[in-house]
Amino acid sequence: MKIVCVEPLGISQEHFEELKNMFATKGHDFEYYMDRKEDADTLATRMKEADVAVISNIKLPAEVLQQCTSLKYLSVAFTGLDHIDLAYCKEHNIGVQNAAGYSTTAVSELAVGLMLDLLRQVTHFDGAIRRGEGRGMYLGRELKGKTIGVVGTGAIGTATIRLLNAFGCNILAYNRSEHEEVKKLGAKYVSLEELLKQSDIVTLHVPLTSDTHHLIGAEQLKLMKSTALLINTARGNVCDIPAVADALKNHTILGAGFDVYETEPPLALDHPLLQAPNCVCLPHVGYASREAFDIRADIVFDHVRNILNI
Repeated sequence: MKIVCVEPLGISQEHFEELKNMFATKGHDFEYYMDRKEDADTLATRMKEADVAVISNIKLPAEVLQQCTSLKYLSVAFTGLDHIDLAYCKEHNIGVQNAAGYSTTAVSELAVGLMLDLLRQVTHFDGAIRRGEGRGMYLGRELKGKTIGVVGTGAIGTATIRLLNAFGCNILAYNRSEHEEVKKLGAKYVSLEELLKQSDIVTLHVPLTSDTHHLIGAEQLKLMKSTALLINTARGNVCDIPAVADALKNHTILGAGFDVYETEPPLALDHPLLQAPNCVCLPHVGYASREAFDIRADIVFDHVRNILNI
């Protein structure tokens, strides 16, 4: 079979050559690319003869998939699958498998890092000191003792709870179903409304589905404390982002930390969050650590080996 990895995935060329040699010994052709191209024409050109393709979070619509007439399987080097036309894949019997779990530690650590940044104004004061300014009369806030609302208690939400326990936080949790493991960590399951009302910080860890689209909108933001912080390292559209920007401008909430948006960065300079006060914005780096990428490579190519029975 022909296997194509359409982008570098953070893997060295030497590693790719090792994979190529391994697949060749099993009678398979492996092709890889050391640059990332996201346009439909390039993707179609790279994938059109593939039986098996490896891709991360590049948008993969039906217009590309229609040209991949040999495609039987996608090994996705990403946790979410909302960037792939899954309906087309299902209709045409194309198997799709994600790389669940590779970035659990990376994303949970970043979520806590954004909390600390906002509580101690790390990003703000980096700019201030470079402008020749000092602390003034500013007093930061500590994470210890804060009530943190964790929305979504899958692997990443649970890992975040473990980290927050080490800081001495009180944990409220919201999820479609309650997990005994999370309860054993001391988290208390409550309704979303109750979580929003009681939390000093709300951190989002749910996938993007029809049920979670704009889960946090204007009405939900009004329930939060005026001193509360909102952290989103999940998916951009879990929030109504213009509503979040308005909440920051109107002091409905105190601050926000975002790593995800409606589209992949770079963002337009007039993006609502870039105009909002006390908002730390990152270019979708939660999953992108050296350790996570090494784990991801192992997962996606183990999936390929399994599908080929090698």
